[in-house]
Amino acid sequence: MSSSRRTEAGFDAERLKALFPLLSRTEPGLHYLDNAATSHKPDAVIDAVSDCYRRHYSPVHRGLYQLAERASEHYEKARGAVADLIGAGAPECLIFTRGTTESINLVALGWARRNLAPGDQVWVTAMEHHSNYLPWQAVCRESGARLRVIECDAAGDLDLAGADGVFDQRTRLIALGHVSNVLGAVNPVQAIVERARESGIAVLVDGAQAAGHMPVDVAGLGCDFYAFSAHKMYGPSGIGALYVAADRAAELEPMLLGGGMVEEVGETESTWLPGPAKFEAGSPNLAGAAGFSAAVDFVHEHLPDSAARHAVRLAGVAAEGLRAINKVTCYGPPVETRRAGIVSFNVDGVHPHDVAQVAAEHGVAVRAGHHCCQPLMRRLGVPATVRASFAPYNTADDVDALIEAIRDAKRIFL
Repeated sequence: MSSSRRTEAGFDAERLKALFPLLSRTEPGLHYLDNAATSHKPDAVIDAVSDCYRRHYSPVHRGLYQLAERASEHYEKARGAVADLIGAGAPECLIFTRGTTESINLVALGWARRNLAPGDQVWVTAMEHHSNYLPWQAVCRESGARLRVIECDAAGDLDLAGADGVFDQRTRLIALGHVSNVLGAVNPVQAIVERARESGIAVLVDGAQAAGHMPVDVAGLGCDFYAFSAHKMYGPSGIGALYVAADRAAELEPMLLGGGMVEEVGETESTWLPGPAKFEAGSPNLAGAAGFSAAVDFVHEHLPDSAARHAVRLAGVAAEGLRAINKVTCYGPPVETRRAGIVSFNVDGVHPHDVAQVAAEHGVAVRAGHHCCQPLMRRLGVPATVRASFAPYNTADDVDALIEAIRDAKRIFL
C-alpha cells in the first residue's frame, strides 16, 4: 500500500466525511482543500444552530421569563465548553467575539492603545496574517511605539536570535500566530511566552489555525491573550473568542459600547459590568454560541489525536508528491517535522491563479493568492502561492486528485 493510502490506526476519514452534508451529499465529487480558509460543518453543528432557533431562541441576559432564562443558560454553557477546549479554566476568562480578527482588534484597541507610549515596541513575526499585523501598525502609529518584526525563513523557523531587543524592557507586546496559515509552521509559543514573562511582556497568540486542530492549553502556554474563530474548526461563521488571562483582565477596556455591557449609565459618565459582559455589547449571538459549543463537542467526540495526525500525514504526502514534480517549489517545514495540515507551493513560471483554476477544473478546491500575508510573500520572493490545506475528513483520493491537477497545470502552461 502506498504512503498516500495508509490511514492512522483507528481513524476512518470516510466515515467522518459522511457526517459533513455538503461534502458527502451536496458536493460528493469535491476535493475540498481550502480548510485553512474555513472548514465545513457537520450535521451536529447545523442541527444545533437550527435547534437553537426552533427551541431556545430568546434575548440573552435580558428577560426574566423562562424562555429567556433558558437562552441565557445555553449561552453561558457554550462559553464554558469553548473555554474548556483551550484549557482556559474559568469561563469568565473567555469573551465571545465575531472571530479572530475582532478578538485581536479588541486587544489592540482595548489594551495596547492604553498601554503603549513613544519608544515602546510591539513585535510580530514575518509570517503573520494581516489580522495580526494591521491592528499593531495602527496602534503603534497612533501611540508612537515602534512595530518590529521577527524574521523567519521559508521553512517557517523564527530567527529569534536575530530579533535584537525582542525581550528587552522596551517591548510591551509580542503578537504571533500559533500556526502559520501559509507555511503550516507551528511556532514555539510556550518558549517565547516563558522568555517574555521574565520581562513582564504580554503575549497575544493568534490561534485561528490551531484551536480545534491540535491540543491547546492556554494555562500551560501562559499567554496573556489567545484569539480564535469557530468557522475554522467546524463551527458557524460570525463567532469567535478571546481568552484573557486573569491578571490582564483589569487592564482591558471594551472596544464596543452599547446595551448589555453597562452597570449604570449616567448623564455624562457610565460604569461597565464585570467581564466578560463588559466586552460583549449588543445582542449576543446565541445561535452562533450554540453552534460553537456543538463544534467543540464534535471535536471531543469524533476527532481523536489520530484525526489530527491523519490530516498532517496527508499534508506530508502531498508535499512529497509535489516536490517530486519538476519545477514545483514547496514552502514550509520539511515533511519529517511537519505538524500542521497546510502545504503552500508554486509551479515555476505559472501564476498561482492559473494553477488554482486548473485544479478547480479537476474538482480540487485550493486557495491561490497572498493569503492575507503580503509581508511573508515578499520575504519568500513571490507575489502569491497556491495553498492546499487538509482536514481530518480529507482522504488519499484528495491528495491524488491534487497531484494529478498540478501535473496537468504544468503540462498546459509549460
